[in-house]
Amino acid sequence: MTMTISVKGIRQKAALLCAGLLAPLYMQAQTAATSQPATIPLTDLSAFKNPGKTWQLAGDVSADLGKDNSLSLSKGTGVLVNLPDKKNHGEDLYTTAEHGDAQVEFDYMIAKGSNSGVYLQGRYELQLLDSWNVKTPKASDNGGIYERWDDSKPEGQKGYEGYPPRQNASRAPGLWQHLKVMFQAPKFDGSGKKMANARMLRVELNGVVIHEELELLGPTRGAMANDEKATGPLRFQGDHGAIAFRNISISNLPATPMQANSRRNDNPVDPILVEAPTNTILRSFMDIPGQPRTRVVHAVSVGSPQKVHYTYDLDKGAVIQVWRGNFLDATPMWHDRGDGSSRPAGAVQRFGLPKFALAKLGSAQAAWIADSAGTSFRPKGYTLDENDQPTFTYRIYGATVSDAIRVMDNGQGIHREITVQNPAGGELYARLAEGTTIEEDKSNGAYLVDGKAYYLRLDDAKGTKPVVRDADGRKELVVPVKGKVGYSILF
Repeated sequence: MTMTISVKGIRQKAALLCAGLLAPLYMQAQTAATSQPATIPLTDLSAFKNPGKTWQLAGDVSADLGKDNSLSLSKGTGVLVNLPDKKNHGEDLYTTAEHGDAQVEFDYMIAKGSNSGVYLQGRYELQLLDSWNVKTPKASDNGGIYERWDDSKPEGQKGYEGYPPRQNASRAPGLWQHLKVMFQAPKFDGSGKKMANARMLRVELNGVVIHEELELLGPTRGAMANDEKATGPLRFQGDHGAIAFRNISISNLPATPMQANSRRNDNPVDPILVEAPTNTILRSFMDIPGQPRTRVVHAVSVGSPQKVHYTYDLDKGAVIQVWRGNFLDATPMWHDRGDGSSRPAGAVQRFGLPKFALAKLGSAQAAWIADSAGTSFRPKGYTLDENDQPTFTYRIYGATVSDAIRVMDNGQGIHREITVQNPAGGELYARLAEGTTIEEDKSNGAYLVDGKAYYLRLDDAKGTKPVVRDADGRKELVVPVKGKVGYSILF
């Protein structure tokens, strides 16, 4: 049983949801050896059978958000790319190695409007699709198990059915996504008679569980063969659209049971989920993973019906994370005695440890402030507009700052506008992003941050120019503030 709660301001309305979407999973994983318990090398195409003309290797790849079915490549190896066109429609690609029970993982980048898929054992498809703007995914959307043959129904009702993902955990075209599949192969007796169907034990898209314990009654339509066997190759669809892959691995299933949700004492509990059917605000502690763990004690999480949400740190005037999909899992806060914390229930993009959004610097290369000393920082809470969307207010360096964050109407991300009134002397900078890499993406008028994890588009900087700088072994994007700065995060 799952408890789902919709919160409107400080009013809370509780309801029971008996779908059990995040129920605990105990998986008795079989540990039969796979043929290739390792990462597939992408220094050449020798790991694949007869690759067609549309398959090639690249050192890097990027997408244009304004152009359908298009990827740009740079020379090198390590990235497997499929670029079908009108002359070359493309062919499916098969690994030379075959697998049975296996854990399969890879990163992939989809082009705008593109369509592809991956087949376990060459027979059971998981859909790979540009589903960026989808609120309620179908079986044909990204991460869906598109079609399977259902032979259990009476004659006249047999046919193909599918499993939609539990929520849309997709990212934008041109960003790297991660798929992790725990697959159990069909089982046969000594005479070759099938004794058990194949199963998707667990499928995670961008860190979110989208399928658990699904029985596959037969191969997907269009599979390499309608017959089922104990092993088969990994198959990548090549005749639909532009897509890239990297870090492809096939390994043994883990030997220990897994749980999707657990209490602190490892006993499973029914999760308490908070929905956001309207613009919704919830105060709680918010933990940021890492060593050591960082706890934001004055966190405000804001949910939207567009299924794009964010968390704001009142102590720093900082956005610490955004995510797509379901809103909040409040189990740690409200179950039993609780610990006051909640956590995102969708595909989250974190922005590192919380730091002040604004700082006075002697130059664009000066170190960012570590604490509030000398800033006279004072949070002033937030006000709600007519749509119950908050604008946060604080004082820093004697100036009054309003910080308005709005979910974009198309659900592609958030737009943030920081306005500074009556600033005192000295150059004020806004810190927009940090990551392992920050690269300008001229085709999309944006920056690609942290290894193509998200886009940052500078919408209004009053003529000032942003600076990408080094900071403790990472990169930071900062910009001088002349009264106002506005930018969008697309993910």
